[in-house]
Amino acid sequence: MAVVDLAKNSDLMWKQSVWSSLIAAAIAAHHLKEGGLISLTGAKAALEATPGMIGYGVAKAAVHSLTKTLAANGSGLPANSLSVAILPVTLDTPMNRKWMPKADHTSWTPLQFVAELLFNWSTGKDRPANGSLMQLITNNSQTSLIPA
Repeated sequence: MAVVDLAKNSDLMWKQSVWSSLIAAAIAAHHLKEGGLISLTGAKAALEATPGMIGYGVAKAAVHSLTKTLAANGSGLPANSLSVAILPVTLDTPMNRKWMPKADHTSWTPLQFVAELLFNWSTGKDRPANGSLMQLITNNSQTSLIPA
């Protein structure tokens, strides 16, 4: 990989993943109610080395760190808030289906699962520990939630 591509791709991934997460954290610090939820999107792939996609891995690892940092005392979030990151492998979106039409879609996490999960957490049901990184693992169209 050319150094120019590495820098360019890393910059794009940083802006897409880290900046948006930092903006969400800043808004949460000012407007989240006590006991509220901030959910960020990390990636299962970033739990390990990502040599084929360095910028992506570095950016998602930063989101994982931010999630844990927001859970710490003194982070600026209101009392009893929940900071959590979902770590999908591949989400079942129209764009992913367009670009990967021959992929095994039974291993992709449905958006309905994610929506229900976030709704439950936002209403206090089945909340994970503060600062959790929650892997979304889908096999044979069945999704499991596994703490990292």
